[in-house]
Formats: sequence, structure tokens, C-alpha cells
Amino acid sequence: MLLNVEHIGIAVRNLAEAEERYQRLLGKAPYKQELVEREGVRTSFFQTGEAKVELLEATSPESPIARFIEKKGEGLHHIAFEVEDILAEMNRLREEGFELLQDAPRRGADNKLVCFIHPKSAGGVLMELCQTIR
Repeated sequence: MLLNVEHIGIAVRNLAEAEERYQRLLGKAPYKQELVEREGVRTSFFQTGEAKVELLEATSPESPIARFIEKKGEGLHHIAFEVEDILAEMNRLREEGFELLQDAPRRGADNKLVCFIHPKSAGGVLMELCQTIR
């Protein structure tokens, strides 16, 4: 079961500029920056009530974020939902006919296990499942 919106991912060309813009918008500084080398992305997180805003900057031209920005420009990249049991949720969604982009969860930013739902099976929106690593 999807518990709540965990974060909204926003693709940006320049993380420092985007952090400054979002700091002015949200009235607070990011609480964390993190490099996820496997995905070729640097992230910055802002807490906004119960949910977060995750800014995503590509660290290489081959990064999924670089390809996204090249195709669509900066902007909304994905919506992430918190789950209690990511494996059970992945199985449930497969049974419901959703296409997952991974066969198994993998380590993501902010101490999470993650798996993405293909946009073509989710109304054109890339969705992410997130489970806190305990």
C-alpha cells in the first residue's frame, strides 16, 4: 500500500542555482545533498511538511536525468511514494498490471530502497516507491 507522498523529484540543470531558487521559494535551506554515483545524479533535499522536494542534477551526459532534461527540459521528474514493504508492493503492482523498471529494489538517495513504475503504465507519470532502510 502506498502510504503517502514521500517526495517530488525535480530535474535541474544547475543544482546550486536551483537550491538558491528553492531556498527563496520554500524559506529554508536544503537539509541534505547526496551523490548517487550509480545513477549519475547529485541530489538536494528540502523538507516541506511531511513530504520533501528532491532536486536532481546529472553528473554525466549519460545520466537518466541528463537524458530527461535533453528531451523535456527542467521540471517535474517523478513523484515518490513511501511504502512499508517495497517487495510486497512491487509484487502487488505487478499483479495489478503495472510495469516496473527494476526487478528488484536498489539503494537510492536519502537512505531508501527504491523502485520505479514505468510512466506508460502510470498515466504518463514516472512514479517511485521508497522504503526507508532500517
